Amino acid sequence: MKGRLETVDAIRGFAVCGILIMNIVSMGEPGYAYIDPSYYGGATGGNLAAWALAYVFADGKMRMLFTMLFGASLAITTDRAEHPARVHYSRMVWLLAFGMIHGWLFWYGDILVEYACIGAILFVARKWPVSALIYAGLLLIVVGAGMELANGAAAEKLREAASMPGASAAARQAWTEMLVQLAPPKSVIAFELEHYRGGFWSAFEARKPMITMFQTLFLPVNLPGGVGIAALGLAAYRSGFLGGAWRRRRYVWVASAGAVALLAYVPIVRWLIASHFDPVLMTLTNNLSLLLRLFVAFGYAAALILLVQSGAMRWLVTRLAAAGRMAFSNYLGTTLITTTLFYGYGFGLFGTLERAQLYWIVLGVWTLILLWSKPWLARFHYGPLEWLWRSLARGERQPFLRRAGQLGPREQFPGA
Repeated sequence: MKGRLETVDAIRGFAVCGILIMNIVSMGEPGYAYIDPSYYGGATGGNLAAWALAYVFADGKMRMLFTMLFGASLAITTDRAEHPARVHYSRMVWLLAFGMIHGWLFWYGDILVEYACIGAILFVARKWPVSALIYAGLLLIVVGAGMELANGAAAEKLREAASMPGASAAARQAWTEMLVQLAPPKSVIAFELEHYRGGFWSAFEARKPMITMFQTLFLPVNLPGGVGIAALGLAAYRSGFLGGAWRRRRYVWVASAGAVALLAYVPIVRWLIASHFDPVLMTLTNNLSLLLRLFVAFGYAAALILLVQSGAMRWLVTRLAAAGRMAFSNYLGTTLITTTLFYGYGFGLFGTLERAQLYWIVLGVWTLILLWSKPWLARFHYGPLEWLWRSLARGERQPFLRRAGQLGPREQFPGA
């Protein structure tokens, strides 16, 4: 059991570090730069290379891996609980509360609210057979991708109608309105720079329309796919994949498939660059690459499991596992660090760094995560926010300080 838990923790630690590769852009630059590098932050030379590498190796993959681990952790937590439904839904209610605070007061890119909704739905499937979980998961992913592809196709249809000779004023207006939804005008940049470089409430004014859009427009569209990905993670845990119970050869095949999927991103990158990051094409390729992301996410997991089983690089594996056990504290702690660096109530660096320069901050945060998580867990049973969440969900103060020679409970963080 110890080895299996270490694989899950190490994968989660990898994911909580990796997700910052993409999040750092929307934390430190105007929002649409996350999607289109030519919007802000530089799209030539080292900046273009930084976008391409992040797009190939991280975009969507780390979030998918994180969501898979959320599904797996749902099983780990509820399997041990004497009253699974009561424990689980209490945890989801408090996760929702943490997510609302995180999203509205600190950073609009919060995923905890979505995870609370996913957890509320997926609980009913926690005892399903692996085959049923895989079938339902893939079906929901296809439904979610189909919804977004339909939106992309509708946008392309509006563009074609507006570009035809003699197009009506109504057609051109419809395309103009759609284009604003796909790619905000450059005038938004000045608004975000001014407000995020201001005080706390000034940043809130810039964040408010974004978090409202995320929780009202994006959440319903993202939820089917999110539940599907978490269901696959639950299936991966139930099948023994995440626990390291498969034969080594099978893990090698999965890791190899992930590597091939990464290579398949090369023509997509070239296509996007050649199109000058056309907003409709960006939307379509984002969803068309969904299958590739699945292979990459599972490939990353398989490679990490092989690393754990090999016994190599123990210094890294143990620190990744500690970071994974404290994923909640590390995820929210990352937001506190980066928003303090970027927003005006901190150091006011928002919009001052080019895309490539942002990754020096990423390296710094990774170093902090890997350095502090292991020694913290040597002294305490849980990360600080894991302890708070557990205490709130159970309605009583949980043990925190680890006494000399005492072995603490192996609490898994079922979420972001």
